[in-house]
Amino acid sequence: MLVVDGLTKRYPGFRLEDVSFEIEPGYITGFIGVNGAGKTTTLKSILNIVRPDAGTVTFEGRDIYADEAGAKQLIGAALGPLDVYPKHRVRTVVDVYRRFYDHWDGRLFAHYLERFGIGDAKKISELSTGMRVKLGVAMALSHGARLILLDEPTSGLDPVARDQLLGVLQEVVEDGDRAVLFSTHITSDLDKIADLIVFIRDGHVIADDTKDDPIDGHRLVGGSREELTDDLRGRLIGHRDHAFGFSGLVRTADLAEVSPHVQAERPNLEDLMVFYDLEGAR
Repeated sequence: MLVVDGLTKRYPGFRLEDVSFEIEPGYITGFIGVNGAGKTTTLKSILNIVRPDAGTVTFEGRDIYADEAGAKQLIGAALGPLDVYPKHRVRTVVDVYRRFYDHWDGRLFAHYLERFGIGDAKKISELSTGMRVKLGVAMALSHGARLILLDEPTSGLDPVARDQLLGVLQEVVEDGDRAVLFSTHITSDLDKIADLIVFIRDGHVIADDTKDDPIDGHRLVGGSREELTDDLRGRLIGHRDHAFGFSGLVRTADLAEVSPHVQAERPNLEDLMVFYDLEGAR
């Protein structure tokens, strides 16, 4: 459905480098990385909000930059809380927005407003940050889009609202014809609903696979300070010292070379982010 190939964007002090991955219909793909890793730059480059220096993006076999208007009829995007026309009412802002889309579904939009508890008579400025996020998602889901791109959609939402939004995203892909790509640093959201993971660090994709594969490819290890040998230290992706010894992350393939006295267990996505970030800080 969506193929990102060699996407590159250079800024002073930051470089998005050769980012490549694919999105297939019927799946929710989580785009993870710490703040500043390149998630938002990648999404904006896909949408041509930021013009990349190199690379291509194709959507359903067509160059998205050559047919941007046509592609965006089938792509729904929400890149943060809706913040346009703050003094206007929701219904007024949406009345302008819907005119850009050939297949706007007013009934579906009304359904999402009711589901999210958003009154269309309210002014944009009267909505909380979380409500403005959900309004943007409702708009992205209401014009027949086959691909939904969301940037940190659950950030700032309370646990109940997050769970509600995640449920909506699961419903979106149930028919097998649509796909969701959403960036987040809240890895517990991905544990609940993501099928696939794209992991970006310092502008480079370091994992692009099913959710379980990067987890299975690593192990958390820990032990006393005496067990943190120079050999083990060299194998660790990242580690931290604490009062009782150390904890770190190692590739599962290297586990056979680790002392049997060192404890090992399966990590989660948050562990991967934390220890890879520690590696970058060394």
